[in-house]
Amino acid sequence: MHKEKEKSWNEWIQELDDPKKNRKKPEALDHITVLDVSYANMAGCFATSTLAEFGATVIRIEPPGGDPARTYTPWGYMHMDTGLGYLNEGRNKFHVTLDLESEEGREMFLKLAKRADVVVETFLSGTMDEWGIGYRQLKELNPGLIYCALYTYGQFGPKAACGKADVDVVDQAYSGVVSVGGEPVDDPANPKPSEVPTKQGNWMGWYAGGAWAAAAVLAALHYRNHSGKGQFIDVSPAEAYGRCINYGITYYYGFKETIPRVGNYDVGVFPYTYFKCKDGFAFLSGFADPNWKALCTIINRPDLQQQFPTIFERLNVDNMKVMYKEIEKWTMEHTYDEIFDAVMDYNKNIGEGVVVPGRISSPMDTMKAENWWVRQALETIDDPHYGEVTIANHAHKMTESPPRVKWVCRPVGADNYYVYAKMLGLGPKRLEELKEKGVI
Repeated sequence: MHKEKEKSWNEWIQELDDPKKNRKKPEALDHITVLDVSYANMAGCFATSTLAEFGATVIRIEPPGGDPARTYTPWGYMHMDTGLGYLNEGRNKFHVTLDLESEEGREMFLKLAKRADVVVETFLSGTMDEWGIGYRQLKELNPGLIYCALYTYGQFGPKAACGKADVDVVDQAYSGVVSVGGEPVDDPANPKPSEVPTKQGNWMGWYAGGAWAAAAVLAALHYRNHSGKGQFIDVSPAEAYGRCINYGITYYYGFKETIPRVGNYDVGVFPYTYFKCKDGFAFLSGFADPNWKALCTIINRPDLQQQFPTIFERLNVDNMKVMYKEIEKWTMEHTYDEIFDAVMDYNKNIGEGVVVPGRISSPMDTMKAENWWVRQALETIDDPHYGEVTIANHAHKMTESPPRVKWVCRPVGADNYYVYAKMLGLGPKRLEELKEKGVI
């Protein structure tokens, strides 16, 4: 006990949460079976990736020929017939094919769902119900089933039956978040081509939807533990991303105005943004009065502190533009390391207010950052089919039942015999007949 006290917190917790030991620990969901019927949609794939990381047996059901999501990739680049986006979200799953538009395929799905704990689907609202394999039918066969449907406009409401496909860029746009992203318009009469609403570069709508769906599934599993009841989960990725809009909605209802597009400025705090420096960009935060005074001291501009002494003056967008240009005059004369040293020297030796610095990392900078690798936020896996692949790993670090990635992906159809034989008790001959018919 005495020796444990001698260790720093960082040393003690890393030893308890050592990623190298985690693969031998129990998996929280190793008793759960999930059917992933998401189609051309990374929201569903991400939701089931999360469940699979926690140990659930995830059976990814794709149409004969494979899911179009397998082709999502930059510039058409494929690795062994699989897109790079799917390599990140095929993890730990068993991939099978099944024609849900055929009667025989739907009969097989009903049998699978009867034995499953969770179903995740991303079809147009009501599609699975029309096929006779939606929640309305499945709950009669399996009362404990948790059924999660993801769709841009949800399963009910004025837009639910509009027939538009769920795509990430629409999820982002419909959420309302995109309206405040992008460069602010300096001259409304002559806007620049770049001064337009701007989406996130990644599939943020889909990923937000998938994250919320996974959280809801976990809550539903917990509820089922003491009630025995399954339930239906309706997730709109647009609403999920809209949940991230912070104070935009409350501001509108309070003042009957919408927050304008202000680019990298933040109408709630300033300075709190990125500035050009000699070797890239630096983040600086010093928005509270004492912190603003500290920043002005560091850059030797007491006149700025006197000109904009209160937070209310600093939150005026026109004033932000003035302050930004003046601060950037200083940052552009220094490298990031010089900026960091100046800020930290002030914080340590003077400490009248605190300024927070940060470096803007390129993807390559991130790949080289030791901290990411030590914490296994990035991990290189030797996959049995796809070979050596580096992935963005799970974000959860847990001491008793940690998540893990056991394989990156599997080619479509490779595990048909294993999964169907195990769950449905079908012999090789029957499976071959189904394959010849195009059912699987």
